Amino acid sequence: MSTTEQWLLIDDDQAFLQVLSRSLSRQGITALVSHNHQQALALLADNPVRRCVLDLNLAGESGLQLLPELLELQPDLDVLVLTGYGSIATAVEAMRRGAVNYLCKPVTVGQLIQGFEPLENMPDLRAEPPSVEEMEWEHIQRVLNEHDGNISATARALNMHRRTLQRKLQKHSRWRE
Repeated sequence: MSTTEQWLLIDDDQAFLQVLSRSLSRQGITALVSHNHQQALALLADNPVRRCVLDLNLAGESGLQLLPELLELQPDLDVLVLTGYGSIATAVEAMRRGAVNYLCKPVTVGQLIQGFEPLENMPDLRAEPPSVEEMEWEHIQRVLNEHDGNISATARALNMHRRTLQRKLQKHSRWRE
């Protein structure tokens, strides 16, 4: 790792960004940190950055909406999407929009650095089919993504009460932690 390498970290969790920045600096990587959409674009416009770690949820805004703007500003930027609420649907959408990888929190710095490296081998495929709960979660995530994170629109599309959808999302986020 070159000591002049610079990464852009975009996450609304300031404590997470501080810890990650310190850990990356020990690896010889300078981290520029951004807590929101506009700040991220301004930092990218003013600084040479090779890699970007982008949180999927930025204080209620979708990181997936920011991803194409980052790549438009700097087409050779490698963007890795991080999330605390992983799903196949959002992973596929992140890759479709130009991310080089998609990882679920928590991750170590080693896993993060490795996440930017090309996959040497194909990942192991699951031996058993997903559970009904996993399939429901994937479907909810796909529809939520189609509606840009809008809970009310997603609930209407799923023919589900908004509060029921919110409970399912909260229950699943606690289950994943």
